[in-house]
Amino acid sequence: MYTFLIVLILIASILMVLAVLVQNPKSGMAANFGASNQVMGVRQTADFLEKFTWGAAVVILVLSLLSTIFVGGKLNEAGKSGAASDLEMLSTPATEQAVAVPQADVPAATEAPAAAETPAQN
Repeated sequence: MYTFLIVLILIASILMVLAVLVQNPKSGMAANFGASNQVMGVRQTADFLEKFTWGAAVVILVLSLLSTIFVGGKLNEAGKSGAASDLEMLSTPATEQAVAVPQADVPAATEAPAAAETPAQN
């Protein structure tokens, strides 16, 4: 279900990008050079594209929320999360917990090197 929702989000995102690119700018320098929006039917098209863009944004928002719900279910099916195992460890009394203390490797004790050798006296 999660994969299906992600595919729907991608489709809605592509449609939203296309709808934004098709719209005429309403103001700014580019609007001064373009044709006027007084042509019959252009105003209705602009209204439809604006409503479609808002609708696509709402669809993406809802699908994103739904996908997070299904991801949460997927994590619960896979097993305990790290937070759940940490909570379980903290809730058990300290006497029951096996405490693992890391030990540093200490080299074995060796004999001290002998003092400088002196020649044997006869």
